[in-house]
Amino acid sequence: MVPKWVYRFDELDVATGHCANDWDEVRGLLGGKGANLADMTRLGIPVPPGFTITSRACNAYLDTGGGLPPELSGQTSKALAWLEEETGKQLGDAVDPLLVSCRSGAKFSMPGMMDTVLNIGLNSEIVDSMITGGKDARFILDSYRRLIQMFGTVVLDVPDEPFQETLREARRKDNVTSDSELSAGVLSYVIDSFMARLEDTTGRPLPPDPQTQLSMATEAVFRSWNGRRAKDYRKASHIPDSLGTAVNIQTMVFGNSGANSATGVAVSRSATTGAPHIEGDFLMNAQGEDVVAGIRETNTIDDLSEVMPEQYEDLTRYARQLELHYSDMQDIEFTIDDGELWILQTRNGKRTAQAAVRIAVDLASEGTITRDIALERVSPEQVEFFLHPQFDADAKQLALDEGTYLTTGLNVSPGAAVGLIALDADLAESWAQDRHESVILVRPETKPDDVHGMLAAVGVLTSSGGRTSHAALVARQFGRPAVVGASEIQVDLGERRIVVGRTVINEGDRISIDGTTGEVFLGAIDTKVPDIDDVWLMKLLEWADEVRRLGVWANADHPHDAELAVKLGATGIGLCRTEHMFFGTERLPIMQEMVMAANADERRSALTRLLPLQRRDFAGLFRAMDGYEVIIRLLDPPLHEFLPNRDRLADELTDLKIRLTKAGTLDEVNTLFAKAEEVEKVLERVEALRESNPMLGLRGVRLAVLSPEMPRMQIRAIFEAVSLVHEEGIVAKPSIMVPLTSVIGELTTLEAVARDMAATIRDEKGMEIDYRFGTMIETPRAALTAAQLAETAEFFSFGTNDLTQMTFGISRDDAEHSFLLDYLASGVLEANPFNTLDREGVGGLIRNAVEAGRHVRPDLHVGICGEHGGDPASIAIVDECGLDYVSCSPLRVPVARIAAAQSALRLARSSQEPAAM
Repeated sequence: MVPKWVYRFDELDVATGHCANDWDEVRGLLGGKGANLADMTRLGIPVPPGFTITSRACNAYLDTGGGLPPELSGQTSKALAWLEEETGKQLGDAVDPLLVSCRSGAKFSMPGMMDTVLNIGLNSEIVDSMITGGKDARFILDSYRRLIQMFGTVVLDVPDEPFQETLREARRKDNVTSDSELSAGVLSYVIDSFMARLEDTTGRPLPPDPQTQLSMATEAVFRSWNGRRAKDYRKASHIPDSLGTAVNIQTMVFGNSGANSATGVAVSRSATTGAPHIEGDFLMNAQGEDVVAGIRETNTIDDLSEVMPEQYEDLTRYARQLELHYSDMQDIEFTIDDGELWILQTRNGKRTAQAAVRIAVDLASEGTITRDIALERVSPEQVEFFLHPQFDADAKQLALDEGTYLTTGLNVSPGAAVGLIALDADLAESWAQDRHESVILVRPETKPDDVHGMLAAVGVLTSSGGRTSHAALVARQFGRPAVVGASEIQVDLGERRIVVGRTVINEGDRISIDGTTGEVFLGAIDTKVPDIDDVWLMKLLEWADEVRRLGVWANADHPHDAELAVKLGATGIGLCRTEHMFFGTERLPIMQEMVMAANADERRSALTRLLPLQRRDFAGLFRAMDGYEVIIRLLDPPLHEFLPNRDRLADELTDLKIRLTKAGTLDEVNTLFAKAEEVEKVLERVEALRESNPMLGLRGVRLAVLSPEMPRMQIRAIFEAVSLVHEEGIVAKPSIMVPLTSVIGELTTLEAVARDMAATIRDEKGMEIDYRFGTMIETPRAALTAAQLAETAEFFSFGTNDLTQMTFGISRDDAEHSFLLDYLASGVLEANPFNTLDREGVGGLIRNAVEAGRHVRPDLHVGICGEHGGDPASIAIVDECGLDYVSCSPLRVPVARIAAAQSALRLARSSQEPAAM
């Protein structure tokens, strides 16, 4: 069977049949743009007729190194013949020719990342004939110069800047501010200059044959799939490289045909806030790229209601119809050609994190989508954005008072960003990657070729452009704070500086931008993590809590961390790292004294002073977590971490010995000798505790077994804190966790200590302590012998940071500085195992340990408390393994809540799917 490479817009049913009625497959075949154009055609929405060359044709072209499928030419000619009949126009006709656009359209929207050529079908002879025949000369010449410029940059790889320089010169010559005001005479000069530029650069003119133009443009769009900007965008958006792009050939309609024509982009709801009203930009007497490129100051869609009320009403009606049809906010490109409205494209609109949440919640509340769909519409990364820094209000007011405010533009992507000014994308990327600087990309307007710089930057600022400009779209897509259309800023690329009024700011100077308000400041403004008070996010997280099976707990070592965790929705503490409590200035000397102790009595003396401090710590946590479980890990790190630096001690001792040889008095000798003796004693103890690999040495349960006074003190402090807060009416739920267990004997030794201490507290306080006793699973041996450990442990908590290191046999710090990044770049590893849980290896150990442990103890409580507990992909893996909870940093709790809900929905869906035959 001959492959079908081309589908007319009215052949959606044919395409759907070829894709087994799977809309996702249709989108893969026709691309999102082609599928939606065909769908709108079927709905009766005014779409200029056209046809789609499939993504399979693109892949065939790329796979053969640039050979078009042999059947494609005939199928394209047949589709063109249909299009000529449909429109009543002929491609290449000298009087009233059919003109077409050639646009990319991949399965997933990639705005501006691939290429477009408009006005295909014009040549010098046709232009002359049309003008002679009475067509508006300015309109025809403007359309022709656009074709030459697009064909040159897209198809023939001519740099765009010389074309832009010619246009700047033409505006000066005509004494106008925009291209739409250029006279016919000056446009003739522009066309001649453009043609000369083509021939000088490529050695050939614009092909006069319309069929050749179309064929070459199609190949150029295919090639643009592998362009740098498209690859960068796909990498950042996790879009597979294997999809390819479709090509849409569509009858041209003209927003630049006169005073009764316009072109624009509209979204059915605010892409910035999610508010339920139409929003967008348009230009009178222009073509579409003028709007998205940001090179002209646009009008708002509200203005369209004044100048073209009938068309505005039609656009609003279609926007609502399409939003209901696709059950999502729509991004719509439209053109008004001599008063007639045409819809050129619709797609699910790019939006900020705030807008994504509000739109999902509003659509569910309106009954357009279900709550489950709303939960899946918002990514964990979008939830995380609510916790991105915002400017501290006091610091911002101080900046205003000090006069560092510069200007205000359009607030198109919220958040605060502080960084060095970089005036081009390559420099932004270089400074961010090589110098590890925070960079703000500042441009007159951004183009698709700037996307790598936008991804590297912490924020984006442009002097022109509107809410639907390229800069706004990409910034919203990737969560970069952005201010566009700050027209008071003059970007001087020649002098590498920007000027605002009388203020000159050089490239490399630091500025602050507020994407929430649109304000721009000179210098750095302090930021802070905001309170989460967004009502739509709160509602979405409530829905997530109703759906998820996994509990979401937090890692917290201090009461203020625990309070934040509860505020953000945590229902327990899965890891309290007690070693973090000993590094304060009040405690470290006592801890050092305990470590340096020569005998058990000295050690107990130090621990006696640490006991009330620990009791106070734990009581604070119990108060913050009233009624929620608190898992407290006994001391874990190697003891040498609490001791002075060995090299500094050695240097100090050497210095003291040298000074002894030069001492002038007996008192000075005695003082220096005593000091040297003291330093030498400390150095000897440090040397005695020194290990070649301390992370695998005397730490965790090993230290507790050899120095049982330490766990006794900690467990006493825990139980005394329970008794203390009990008198205050606080419900404390302590759990004692043993770190780094490898053998059952270690666990039973510590369990006996806890049991004895509970009996002691019962005798002293008259109170029965209700607690759980368990262990971390951090070594492969512990995972493999989980059945034995479960005989004593009432809960397991997987410490996946150490478990990953030991399973792979690598040190995280060393690996990430040597080979791990190369492994990721070359594809040896698909993901960093310290960021996302290794499903087969570490995940396999977890799965087997859970099954073995619950076989012995069916009510075994199991969780995860490493950094993976806040990673959405890892949360999905441990949900599949049947864990009871994940524990993460407090600021990751909202992310984990939504990720756990999405995992539950996926698991429920997969359990309902029929098994593969």
